[in-house]
Order: sequence, then structure tokens, then C-alpha cells
Amino acid sequence: MRIDIITCVPDLLVSPFAHSIMQRAQDKGLATVHLHNLRDYAINKQAQIDDYMFGGGAGMVLMVEPIAKCIRGLQAERDYDEVIYLTPDGVPYTQAAANRLSLKQNLILLCGHYKGIDERARELFVTSEISIGDYVISGGELAAAVVADSVIRLIPGVLSDETSALTDSFQDQLLSPPVYTRPASFEGLEVPEILRSGDHKRIGQWREQQAIQRTRQRRPDLLGE
Repeated sequence: MRIDIITCVPDLLVSPFAHSIMQRAQDKGLATVHLHNLRDYAINKQAQIDDYMFGGGAGMVLMVEPIAKCIRGLQAERDYDEVIYLTPDGVPYTQAAANRLSLKQNLILLCGHYKGIDERARELFVTSEISIGDYVISGGELAAAVVADSVIRLIPGVLSDETSALTDSFQDQLLSPPVYTRPASFEGLEVPEILRSGDHKRIGQWREQQAIQRTRQRRPDLLGE
């Protein structure tokens, strides 16, 4: 998989892909992440990529011209399955969306900034829009990192245990059950005996029951309740 991220502050995205699972995925050749500085496509020598809003109002808007030049340059080199704009008014991001995107080959993630991007960039290039939550952050960079991480970790071979991603929260519309490790006893709190029983059938049943119970308590909407 190849993910191209278009941003006006690429330094924000260096660290998330230089460590742990994301780094290993790239070292294995299973995924590549390419950062594109929107200022490299600026409209003038002053590296301008934004301007005031038509009609007035506070805040700057990313211009359509640099975005168009960058995306068209990438599309001239290869076909892209999706051009995704990270924006607060996008479709709420879910595990199901991550699963779907993990089957793609080439993705462009376009990071908003300031008051967003010129609407014409959305009309001309964007195929889908994603929001990672009902709140506003300074730009789309952190959202792009979230989406890329959630997608790359699902690629076969990225995780050392292939079943790990399949038991994550939300994969079956349930939250994950409680998990424990050593020591078996800590300050009077004990690991449930069933988890030490070695009976994998009963352990599986316990985990399913706990997942349903936790989901009902914390996210009943996932169960349609």
C-alpha cells in the first residue's frame, strides 16, 4: 500500500511513521508513506498557499491552485483508489471504514488547515471525507496519522500476530473485554481464575460475555440499545 499525505506542515507527520508498527510496516515493504509539502506547489515566490475568504470572515483558506497542482502531479504518476479529505464535517470514521481502506492500493490523504480548503478542491478531487470526531483540531495532520495508522496495521504481515487486529475493539461491533498480564495478584486485585484455567473454550466464552457486558455499559449504541 502507498499513502500520500498532502500537508502544509509535514514535520508534524514525521514521528508517527518513524517508530513501532508503522516503521516496521515500511521496513517490510508492506506500506509506504510519502509526505508532500503543499508549499512546494505555492502560487508565488512567497510560498503562498492560502488567502482570505470571499465574503469576509476570520481565518484563512487553503487555495485550490496548490492543491490541484499537487494532486494532479501524483495522479499523473499512478492511479489512486481514494482522495480523502480530513475535515470536521466529514463522515465519522469507523473500524469498518478502516477495514475497507486497508484493501486499497493507493490513497491520498489531504490535510485541511486554517479554515479549511477552497470548496472547489473538494468538488474536483475529493472522493470521500473523513472526520475522526466531533471536535476541531489545528489541522488535518493528526487525523491523517490516525487514519493511516488504523489502515496500515490491518495489512497482512504488519502485525506479528495476524489474529490481533481481528480481536480489536469495534471489529465485531463490540468493545474489547478486560485483559490482564502478570502478576496474577496485585494489591488485593486478582486475575479472574478462568483466565488461568487453560480451558480455551471457556476463556473464549468469558471474553465474549465480558465484551458484550462492557459494550452494553459503555457504548450501548453499538448494540442498538
